[in-house]
Amino acid sequence: MDYVKAFIVGGLICVVGQIVIDKTKLTPARLLTGYVVGGVLLSLVGVYKPLVKFAGAGASVPLLGFGHALFEGVKKGIGENGFLGIFTGGLSATAGGIAAVVLFALIASLVAKPKMK
Repeated sequence: MDYVKAFIVGGLICVVGQIVIDKTKLTPARLLTGYVVGGVLLSLVGVYKPLVKFAGAGASVPLLGFGHALFEGVKKGIGENGFLGIFTGGLSATAGGIAAVVLFALIASLVAKPKMK
């Protein structure tokens, strides 16, 4: 049942993004940025943590989950380091994901053969 909940929640997040792209003139880059900011805002008002507990990876893997991770990291960093935690908390909470993205992008760039237009 956990897989079904993750699939439904993650799918709904993607459907909302696709509808926004189809119905507005927002570029995908602005939508992705909006998703990260939305994850921070939903975490701020206390809505996103229960959603992550309910849907697991369906809510924590999309970009809304990245915003949630940033928020949680900053909150923890402020508790541990005070004002300096604002700057270090989000980076330390998301460092593993960022490092994985850089590594996989490097591998993809070495494997793929781009075609010039």
